[in-house]
Amino acid sequence: MVPSLYRGVLACLFALVLSLATGGGVAVAQNRVIVVGGDHNYPPYEFLDKEGQPAGYNTDLTRAIAEVMGIEVEIRLGNWAEMRQLLAEGEIDVLQGMAHSPERAELYDFAPPHAIVHQSVFARRGEAAINDLQELRGKEVIVQENGVMHDLMLQHDVGARLVPVEAHADALRLLASGKHDYALVANLPGLYLGRELELSNIRPIGKTFAARRYGYSVLKGNEELLAQFSEGLAILRNTGRQQEIYDRWLGPLERQGMPWKKIGQGAAAISVLLLVILGGIVIWNRMLTREVARRTQELQVQQQKLIQTDKMTSLGVLVSGVAHEINNPCSLVTMNLAMLKEVLRDSEEAYEAYYEQHGDFLLGHLPYSRMSKEIPRMLEDISSGAQRIRRIVDDLRDFARQGPVELNESVDLNEVVAAAIRLVDSTIRNSTDRFEVRYAPAVPRCRGNAQKIEQVVINLIVNACQALDSRDQAVCVATYHDAGSRLLCLEVRDEGRGIEPQNLSRLSDPFFTTKRDQGGMGLGLSVSLSIVQEHGGTLSHDSAPGKGTCAVLALPIQRGAATHEQ
Repeated sequence: MVPSLYRGVLACLFALVLSLATGGGVAVAQNRVIVVGGDHNYPPYEFLDKEGQPAGYNTDLTRAIAEVMGIEVEIRLGNWAEMRQLLAEGEIDVLQGMAHSPERAELYDFAPPHAIVHQSVFARRGEAAINDLQELRGKEVIVQENGVMHDLMLQHDVGARLVPVEAHADALRLLASGKHDYALVANLPGLYLGRELELSNIRPIGKTFAARRYGYSVLKGNEELLAQFSEGLAILRNTGRQQEIYDRWLGPLERQGMPWKKIGQGAAAISVLLLVILGGIVIWNRMLTREVARRTQELQVQQQKLIQTDKMTSLGVLVSGVAHEINNPCSLVTMNLAMLKEVLRDSEEAYEAYYEQHGDFLLGHLPYSRMSKEIPRMLEDISSGAQRIRRIVDDLRDFARQGPVELNESVDLNEVVAAAIRLVDSTIRNSTDRFEVRYAPAVPRCRGNAQKIEQVVINLIVNACQALDSRDQAVCVATYHDAGSRLLCLEVRDEGRGIEPQNLSRLSDPFFTTKRDQGGMGLGLSVSLSIVQEHGGTLSHDSAPGKGTCAVLALPIQRGAATHEQ
């Protein structure tokens, strides 16, 4: 009871400070009721409960924001296409859950996301996996009308025949009844509805894709209203209240149990048959148990990814704020150092004259003859330290920057590697006394996303450091250009414990790790491989137990870039 009361008081004080800082922006919203719209059948995010009342994760977030910001809201849930139309006509003011896309960003403004929504292709059991939207060409695909995947399919025109329906539940029911080929829906709502509606003959196939930031949105030009919801969401995050709402709605998905009731009913029905098929019943029951366990694990994996993604999103917001707070005193130190250097130069003649007339004297409890040489070096060391702090903070802020991932940057691999080394400098210094880096001169550039490539480089360097058994073992990082195959390469070699042959082929498998007892999740190399493949490159490992490991990242050279022989 006391922690809840404390968080409530803290939230109110935070809201008061933010409202004063924004010049009383909250008062504007209090003059009228803000109408908030959403989808009436998109669980667990937003839906109408059995009494016809708005419920779900988005709905509870909206009510909590209204409470901490002191605004009055009316929540209306209905057909998604109609909700978007009402927003355009001004009948509602804000949508509490919309997936971000570049096309939508031209029409709407978005608050910082409060979730990340992945999309999945659902099919009836027995269908082959779908890993690319182009594989849907010529197929009948059910989509939610005016949903983000409806927009995406129309934009890219992959050649599928689209069947628009009102809600995700309608799409899954239609697919389960044997009509059409696939349903293209949000992954978590699809899994949630499949369980609630007991649609046991359909499942998601292939990998999830088209991850989208999901949050509050308004029409362009309504930034003042959107700011109220952004500030309220920041308060809820900092007080822990958003996490409580998240756990209430999405946490139970982690604790899904096995459907023993269904299994028991099936076994009871079959048990009345001839005893000669008892052996078949046992075998079938065991296979079903393993399938249920596998699906339960998949749902838990999806939930963990959502939680981790949300935490990383919040971390990005926090890093931006902390970077600003660190850069301010660094700027003050740099500015004052310049003045202190001037003071030292101006006073040097007087000190020297006094020294020649009276001999050596104490300055800062040390002889002047020594301090006259040490003080300039001390000032230079302070200046270098301040610049190093600023550079590390800037690298960290760039690494945590949020936004849509586009692979259209011209990337200098040497610069990316240098920034990654600065970020993990502490890990390197705590792991080895023999760290070496060699940059190939005048390497050509590659096309991609520098932040994503930096994430891969950091993962490879940290893995190399963690593989060492002593500080005498070395880690060597090198970049080079393979002109024959037009590849830009990074090699990370360590003298650590190496990798067992039976594990070498499983390094990129999701959740495979040999460091489970150290808190490893087994996602680092899996995510890194996905990033490298997005860039059209390769990631390979060569290792033997006791002889260390060599990881090689190869990226295609940017078309039209000049090449330079080493």
